Amino acid sequence: MKETAFQTFKKPIAGIPIPEKFTFPFYYTPHPLSKIAAEELQDYLSLQKEFQHNFGLNPNERGPAIGKMFGVLVCQNNEGVLGYLWAFSGKLADANHHQRFVPPVFDMLTETGFFKLEEEVLNQYNREIEQLEHSAAYLQALENKENVTLDAEKDLEKQKKRIRKLKKERDLKRAEANTALNQTDLDTLETQLSEESKKESILLKKMTKYWKFQIEAASKTLDAFRLHIKDLKEKRKKKSAALQQKLFDNYKFLNQQGTLKSIGEIFDDNPPAGAGECAAPKLLHYAFKHGLKPIAMAEFWWGESPKSEVRKHKQFYPACKSKCEPILMTHMLDGLNLEANPFHSNPAKGKDLKIVFEDASIVVINKPAEFLTVPGKLLYDSVYTRVKALYPKATGPLIVHRLDMSTSGLLLIAKDEETYKNLQKQFIKRTVEKRYVALLDGIPEQTEGLIDLPLRVDLDDRPRQLVCYEHGKNAQTRWEVLSTNNNQTRVYFYPITGRTHQLRVHAAHQLGLNTPIVGDDLYGSKANRLHLHAESITFSHPQTGLLFTITEEAPF
Repeated sequence: MKETAFQTFKKPIAGIPIPEKFTFPFYYTPHPLSKIAAEELQDYLSLQKEFQHNFGLNPNERGPAIGKMFGVLVCQNNEGVLGYLWAFSGKLADANHHQRFVPPVFDMLTETGFFKLEEEVLNQYNREIEQLEHSAAYLQALENKENVTLDAEKDLEKQKKRIRKLKKERDLKRAEANTALNQTDLDTLETQLSEESKKESILLKKMTKYWKFQIEAASKTLDAFRLHIKDLKEKRKKKSAALQQKLFDNYKFLNQQGTLKSIGEIFDDNPPAGAGECAAPKLLHYAFKHGLKPIAMAEFWWGESPKSEVRKHKQFYPACKSKCEPILMTHMLDGLNLEANPFHSNPAKGKDLKIVFEDASIVVINKPAEFLTVPGKLLYDSVYTRVKALYPKATGPLIVHRLDMSTSGLLLIAKDEETYKNLQKQFIKRTVEKRYVALLDGIPEQTEGLIDLPLRVDLDDRPRQLVCYEHGKNAQTRWEVLSTNNNQTRVYFYPITGRTHQLRVHAAHQLGLNTPIVGDDLYGSKANRLHLHAESITFSHPQTGLLFTITEEAPF
């Protein structure tokens, strides 16, 4: 394919400083150069006639609407000229190759490549297995085995019932003969009845032997088919495993040092589906292969949002965790002067916990935004560790409930085990009432309502949550509008359940309010903070039983 992927900027970029460090792809604010490169790609997508793909933006488009993640990589060629590369995740318009876009790292769709050739062998196995499993001879053998087995069971059961019936009749004859016959006649009768019993037992044995032979004969015919099918499936399995391993070995990524590393090595021969197909690895691989120096990178969503995820048209998003992080962080970004990983810094440093209420058994604190409730994998500093230091003699788990790291507001702390259990029971019974205040980035269509969208974690991109009616947990939120100003809406949220990121997803998802919370860096756009605050909490005091309501106004 002719080299056409590197493009120079069409819009003026003079005066825009080149970043000193390369973008940290899992949490970033797009650099101005990345924004311009993305805008030029978006202009192209709006006007292009080179391919047909229904992004869900035009109601007249045919076929299912499928939005797509696109990426841009600002880079510099050997002559010092700044430009950019474009890429899309997965396939676009059912193809891997499009002019202006970088190609895949490894193209499985090449007709003469080993994958397509080996795939056809697998497909031939599939066809043979399907033909055998649907053949008249196999189905007849299967039916014959079932019928013979059923006939055997019926016939043998019939004989067993006959034996039981005749036994009862013989027992009755013996009882009657005991009072009517002399001993000689009794002995003669007993001999006769015993012979009749033996004959019936012998007949049952002969019948059992006959039907065993018939079942074995029917099974032998059926087993011949099944053995053939099993053999084909075993060959298919071995061929598939060999092809998969060959694919893992050939799917290799470059880094800045020119080192190649296969997807098999990176994921220990167990990569998630679609790994390496995302825009970020494609862009970097192409840049390293063609001697281009990476400067900055960004990815954005184009088109209609998927039904489960929260994806907004033209919104920038970080690279995904499960598929891209191992490829990028363990190999492709090695040697690049990378921006600091913000997840390694402590955002709670310099922040204090405000005690709003305290007595002998409980403490209510106001947690600042970007402050963990409990210690995380990388950060130890948290509400728990701070409270533990404040109350070293307190017993029990202390933390009664949690708030997301980015959410500020009221948290209940129990000083002893008995108080903790009492408050936990109230949460379980859903008698605790919580009110959140949020600022939405837009104006919802209604002014109040109930959002009912089940949630589960996105296994490919933790901690993001998905709407999932099959595996999700029940999640409900009542809400009402307080005011609107400058295309932003202040609302109250009343969570009925307490799922992770519940309010954030319910606000942003197209089936919810379709209006993300201001500053939501997961489901909306970054700002100075997430504008979500746990403002009020009502509960029964564990000691007095009196209803308590504590309020702390939002700092925004």
